[in-house]
Amino acid sequence: MSSKIIDPLSLDESAGDSENTLSVSVWEHGARSQPQIPLKVLKGHAGGLTSCHFCFNDTKMLTSSQDKTAIIWDADSCSKQRVFEGGHQSTISECALVPGKNSIITVSWDKSMICWDVETGQRLWQSSHAGLLTSCSVSADEKLVVCAADTENALYISDANTGQKIHHITDHHRSIVTRCRFDSQGQHVASVSADRTVRLWDLLAQKTTISINSNHSNVVSNCCFTSGGRLLCTASWDKTLRLWDVQTGGFRSGGGLTLSKGHAGCVSSCCFSSDDRLLVSGSYDRTAILWDMNTHCHTLTLKGHGDWVTDVSISTDRKWVASASKDCTVRLWNIECSEEIPEIIEKRRDQGMGFHVIKCEECGKPFSVSRLETTDLLTKCVFCRLKSPNSYRPIC
Repeated sequence: MSSKIIDPLSLDESAGDSENTLSVSVWEHGARSQPQIPLKVLKGHAGGLTSCHFCFNDTKMLTSSQDKTAIIWDADSCSKQRVFEGGHQSTISECALVPGKNSIITVSWDKSMICWDVETGQRLWQSSHAGLLTSCSVSADEKLVVCAADTENALYISDANTGQKIHHITDHHRSIVTRCRFDSQGQHVASVSADRTVRLWDLLAQKTTISINSNHSNVVSNCCFTSGGRLLCTASWDKTLRLWDVQTGGFRSGGGLTLSKGHAGCVSSCCFSSDDRLLVSGSYDRTAILWDMNTHCHTLTLKGHGDWVTDVSISTDRKWVASASKDCTVRLWNIECSEEIPEIIEKRRDQGMGFHVIKCEECGKPFSVSRLETTDLLTKCVFCRLKSPNSYRPIC
């Protein structure tokens, strides 16, 4: 295990050494070094990364790549545990874990979907489709898998055990489907598209029950549900994210809530924490950003990739953020103590609002807060608020 000096706020920082390393970022202030965000760099793919997911209780990382392979990594040692190769003839656009069956699903631009055995790396089944496959998602009960195809802007819902097609939903969008996701109840499949719309297909009714004109001004690139399925977040090439209350239908009267003034480039990806208190997003500006869902403000920007960030994930315990990049690496950022870093707090300045620093009344550590917020009500840092969520309410 080696250590090197990396500035997490520098876009020009190289990806690291040729081996997978645990790197501890530091700032130099005269004779005194201030600790920054510890990170691990996973290297081993020969092409740009397309997806990343924490799995197996955050002990492993599952990734896919343009190099036609998927890899399961040990998150602690950064070593490869299993490489899935030889099945696809083109870019693997996304992968998904089926933990109860100890298998993974990969979809590719070669128009095929493959189910692999995690232990042996062997193919369990393979199915072919009419177009390039752009996304996949497995239902919570692990019985179904959905994938999106560019031909007919379609969704395919298949049996996760056999790959047999159950539903073929054609012309679901007017343009290519960029992402599809099951909700936590396995009742709806959300899909987003280059046509800038959001649609939810109901498995029981077997029809589209919600269709939203997102008002994003560019391609909607990604989406994710909160754990209860109430909110759907959409990411867009217009540099923003939006939150939609799809469970109560609140978006019909109030529209979606826009999260902006975070990324300087197209937003490629988004992921909620398991408790829905944090949202992490990735962008073509080579950064990943953390958003506090209590305040709907971004709290931390992670910089260091040498190319586009294509996907993001956050560990169940909220201690680690993973960012996959076109630079062929995955970075695991330890955000557990991020609010202790004065230099990063000073970087959190929004031109429209502005932030100032106050001390948390519970742990005594400094944190930043919007000048538009009532600070006599907001007296605890985000991590202390997460420990006692009922003690804090959004300020309207």
